[in-house]
Amino acid sequence: MARIGRETVVYGLALALVCVMVYRVQGYLLVYDVQPSDRAPRFSLVGDQGTGVSLEDYQGKIVLLNFWATWCPPCVQEMPSLNDAYERFRDDGFVVLGISVDEDEEEYRTFLQTSGVTFPTVRDPERTVSTRYGTMKYPESYLISRDGRVLRKYVGPEDWGRPEISNYLRSVL
Repeated sequence: MARIGRETVVYGLALALVCVMVYRVQGYLLVYDVQPSDRAPRFSLVGDQGTGVSLEDYQGKIVLLNFWATWCPPCVQEMPSLNDAYERFRDDGFVVLGISVDEDEEEYRTFLQTSGVTFPTVRDPERTVSTRYGTMKYPESYLISRDGRVLRKYVGPEDWGRPEISNYLRSVL
């Protein structure tokens, strides 16, 4: 009889563990796939100074939403060109908003201090925003129109100074 009791307890614990695991990963089971012409998913994150950062903060601007991480070599390689594009077009209503998925806050801050990034960035270590956009690879960027629609999606690193990209940015600004 004691053996049946132990088996019941083990089965009960195993079932509880499975339930907890399903609960924890259910958000990752949903597959999002934001594409051009879709409305950009809204989000709100807490920035470095404890203030809220949301896509709505940049309403009326062309936003390049860039998902990146310090541990991602292509992301780091892309940063200077992203920064140059931001500096070149910022006065025309263009903003680059970097969302880092770094879990290590100190490494994130150190990178920003040493790299000379001037565009706004925020950390999303839980990857809630990148999950809502369907981001699977880093870097991944979404060019969002003034009215909140995705114009283009870029998977992988880009040279944001390439003539094709610069000309396209000028055309939508």
